[in-house]
Amino acid sequence: MAQTLEVLEHFDPTGEEIVYRFPPEGSAEIKMGAQLVVHEAQEAVLFRDGRALDVFGPGRHTLITQNIPLLTKAASLPFGGKSPFRVAVVFVNRRTFLDQKWGTREPVVFRDSELGMVRLRAFGNYAYRIADSQLFVNTVVGSQGVFDTDRLKDFYRDVIVSRLNDLLGETLKTIFDLPRIYDELGVAAKSRLAEDFAKYGVDLTDFYINSVTPPDEVQEKIDERAAMGAIGDMGTYMQFKAAQAMEEAAQGGAGGEGGAASAGMGLGLGAGFGAMMPGMISQAMQQGQQQGGGAAPAAGAAAAGARAFCPECGAQVPPGAKFCPGCGHKLGASGCPKCGQPVPPGAKFCPNCGENLE
Repeated sequence: MAQTLEVLEHFDPTGEEIVYRFPPEGSAEIKMGAQLVVHEAQEAVLFRDGRALDVFGPGRHTLITQNIPLLTKAASLPFGGKSPFRVAVVFVNRRTFLDQKWGTREPVVFRDSELGMVRLRAFGNYAYRIADSQLFVNTVVGSQGVFDTDRLKDFYRDVIVSRLNDLLGETLKTIFDLPRIYDELGVAAKSRLAEDFAKYGVDLTDFYINSVTPPDEVQEKIDERAAMGAIGDMGTYMQFKAAQAMEEAAQGGAGGEGGAASAGMGLGLGAGFGAMMPGMISQAMQQGQQQGGGAAPAAGAAAAGARAFCPECGAQVPPGAKFCPGCGHKLGASGCPKCGQPVPPGAKFCPNCGENLE
């Protein structure tokens, strides 16, 4: 049995409904003179025989021939205007739907002028409202009983990502330029998307790009690159690290095998210390000789006898020289030309190796 309705009204407590159709299926019998109540931020589209006849804004409307001229033309009134006629009413929410999220499902390949081929992920939000209720109902909703924002999210997200990919390819050279052009990209993207939304009766009121980022592994490489840039000149940095290593070696103690190994590491890193190295090598060889025994001390002594060094500047001096050819330092009174050990003033023989000093 058909139901005859006298008051038509709909209220959505969730605020997420875009369209509500009354009745959800088919049509209902409406008395001539029935009341149609449309709330603020709503519009009502009246259908009869599958056709959209009139659109009503907020307020109370009486469904009579004077208020519905299109309906009067489309409907025959064999009952003197008092008999019911069958219609359907679609209530359209005209409020602005804020904070609608969009984002890429999978990273999109982008040719970066500095990084080469990278994959980018983009996220943001947008806001929209129904601008043409009748067009939206006819092109998007159709005969569905209830239509909410969730049904539009996937569609609009794919449209946004497609347009944004095209825009990034045309305007962006490298992702390092993104922080200063987010606003410009958002305005340009909104301009391109406006037509896509408008053809369904929707107005894109706001559009924002919150972030465009590469995957985590690419971000780690960017951080490493930034760290290298902060170091500056690599040669100066290596000298600084070598000085630190030698300082740590000195604090750990120069004696014993551990001290010798630390000193060796410091020497390996501090190759730029020039004339300091020959004197340090000579000192290490002398320590090996003092520890005594084995072929290694003997080889060290032979090497020291073949090459003597000035204790003042570290320069190599020929055997038997009394003055350093580099700085002029007197050699006889300070060290043996054979083993390099200190000798007392006036000594004729080295007290360490017996070398004749005259």
